[in-house]
Amino acid sequence: MLFKYKAVDQNNSNKEGTIEALNIDIAVSSLQKRGFTILGIQPANKTGFFDRKITIFQKVSNKDVVILSRQISTLFQAQVSALRVFTMLASETPNPLLREKLGQITTELQSGSSISKSLAKHTDVFSSFYINMVKAGEETGKLDETFSFLADYLDRNYELTSKAKNALVYPVFVIFTFIAVMVLMLTMVIPRITSILEESGQEVPIYTKIVIGMSKLLTDYGLFVLIALFIAGFLVFRWSRQPSGKEFFADLKLRIPYIGNLYQKLYLSRLADNMNTMLLSGIPMLRAIEVTAEVVDNEVYRRLLMKSAENIKGGKSVSDSLSEFPQIPKIMIQMMRVGEETGELGNILKTLSNFYRREVTNAVDTLVSLIEPLMMVMLGLGVGFLLASVLIPIYNISGGA
Repeated sequence: MLFKYKAVDQNNSNKEGTIEALNIDIAVSSLQKRGFTILGIQPANKTGFFDRKITIFQKVSNKDVVILSRQISTLFQAQVSALRVFTMLASETPNPLLREKLGQITTELQSGSSISKSLAKHTDVFSSFYINMVKAGEETGKLDETFSFLADYLDRNYELTSKAKNALVYPVFVIFTFIAVMVLMLTMVIPRITSILEESGQEVPIYTKIVIGMSKLLTDYGLFVLIALFIAGFLVFRWSRQPSGKEFFADLKLRIPYIGNLYQKLYLSRLADNMNTMLLSGIPMLRAIEVTAEVVDNEVYRRLLMKSAENIKGGKSVSDSLSEFPQIPKIMIQMMRVGEETGELGNILKTLSNFYRREVTNAVDTLVSLIEPLMMVMLGLGVGFLLASVLIPIYNISGGA
């Protein structure tokens, strides 16, 4: 980035010019090293308000962090210094927000901070798991391997999570389509047919009365219903951010038939993969469990892992501390116990992670194959019920006539 500056040199002569630097702090530092006293400095190309890149709505995706980790690993293997690595990546990274973060990390490294401490100031991009892995890599002197491990782990986690989320996109779309069709029929089609039924004066079945009542509710008070739904949704969203709400929805997610089983396998795979990756990097098991609790992304599993960590501090083994919770399958406990007895806990965790990853993949494939016909049947039954509720009385009127 190019900066314009005004300064005074050691001979009290005024100086003006430009300097290329990653950010304004580095530019000031470079000028001061030349013996200049800074009078003013600003970007050479100032942009207008509407030309500025707004980073408030931008985010750093998991894919960005995976690519970044692989680049860092490659540069460390090439014996490039940490400061040079982050300086290069800060100037080349296409994501503006990540580029800004890397620039700040570079400044921290220049001031003598370690990589892990610099990353810890940007927890919105780098998780506790990521930071602890880097810290372990610094302590063991294997940062190139650590960043390679991180890239592989994040890649696996992203693939698995994306597969599970994508499986739920289609049913959500169909459900919203179903609701939209029902609302359109109740507000546009049913009222016209209702007028025919009311003019006939004929007694209608109870299910037809229900449909007519729903139609009148939406046509007469539709705006109020919409406002009520919006307020209710907002309140539920706010509550879901509270500890009690987080635990309720986390537990609900695990209790939904079939979907809950899918999520359980996803969390178990993530749990085993996290702990295995951290053990490979030399992080103690207790710390690995504590960090995994913060990144497992489910309040139920977070709480049980934190309680397990407390039990381990009290002298219990990992398998015994986890065996108290029904959310952890017995087969997983038994395999971990064998791993502890044989000293192969890391390999056991890797095997468990691979097993549950395959289980998630198979469950998602099965779910996708079942959802399409099931959703179409539900949509057909819903529309059919509405039509039958009003067409059967009309047919009776025609028959009576």
